[in-house]
Amino acid sequence: MAKGTLRDEVKTFIVQSLACFDTPSVVVEAVRKEYGATITRQSVEGYDPTKKAGSNLAEKWRMLFEETRKTFLEDTASIAISHRAVRLRALQRMADKAETQGNMVLAADLLEQAAKEVGDSYTNRQKHDYTSSDGSMSPKPASFDLATMTDEELEAYRTLAAAADRNRKGD
Repeated sequence: MAKGTLRDEVKTFIVQSLACFDTPSVVVEAVRKEYGATITRQSVEGYDPTKKAGSNLAEKWRMLFEETRKTFLEDTASIAISHRAVRLRALQRMADKAETQGNMVLAADLLEQAAKEVGDSYTNRQKHDYTSSDGSMSPKPASFDLATMTDEELEAYRTLAAAADRNRKGD
């Protein structure tokens, strides 16, 4: 389908998808599934103002691209996997499936990954040892308030605690 024959609705979809860093190949497939339109990767690239092919893109589409890209980069809250509880639930499902299938190596790796997730290994937080030589500045034990956790976080915590108990007991 030629560039000029696409409906504005499809063009908007293409521009917004590219602004969210979808590749032209992914956009071609999405347009085929969503709108039943067959387009080429090259025609999709014409809607990306950051590419040479999109250098002559109409101002309307260029502005839409820039606004969408800005919103996308600023709003990670709308991306489910950016939330710890969502990642822990996914890891829980994968670990359960791996264990059910008898793949203990994968299950152990997933439990380790979940423990790292809970222990902030995947964040930019740094832990410092502030212990002084005379012990007067000994750090307090880590604590957290179960009352402030979401149901998903509590479930993930309980699951990990049960797995840790099983590991300690050698089950």
